[in-house]
Amino acid sequence: MGLFFLCLSGLALACPPQAPRASGPALPAAIRRALPAGYAVLDATQGDLNRDATPDWLVVLHRPDEQKTSDVIDHPTKRPLLLFVGGAGGTYTLAARSDNAVYCVDCGGMMGDPFVGLAIKKGYFTVEHYGGSAQRWTRFVTFKYDPAARTWLLHRDGSEHFHALDPEHGTTAATTAKNFGRVPLAKFDIYKE
Repeated sequence: MGLFFLCLSGLALACPPQAPRASGPALPAAIRRALPAGYAVLDATQGDLNRDATPDWLVVLHRPDEQKTSDVIDHPTKRPLLLFVGGAGGTYTLAARSDNAVYCVDCGGMMGDPFVGLAIKKGYFTVEHYGGSAQRWTRFVTFKYDPAARTWLLHRDGSEHFHALDPEHGTTAATTAKNFGRVPLAKFDIYKE
């Protein structure tokens, strides 16, 4: 709850960020050329996604007109999450894609765009969300690289619910592979509860 205490205490200027952003160094040209037409980069971060010590990239895309086209109830405008693994000589291969791992622009309720960001650490990556109104919520979904299957599996799906005026008395919940089994990134759907 550290990030959210910072938000609530006023120490963060914008929490969560509400505009398209990209963290870390600029995307390599090889990745920019591989992005599908009609999308812009919402966020991108570099790290080791497959434990081979070669830099990899996570990229979240969005449609520039998503504010007008997305309807959270009937037809959310999806935001693709792309995983690019690095190879020899600065090459990159699209290793995985999910259109259901990042919430839509209007899925955050009164708080606006719920997407907070991405985090990568040693074969794990997390997609972070924050939304609500007086009743606030977070959802952090973590995937782990499985070298035997050469894919990323759902590792943990955690959430927190609290009232904006009483953040210290919220409730937290988390499910792990013990609860949901082996769920590949391609089969995960954040829109299904």
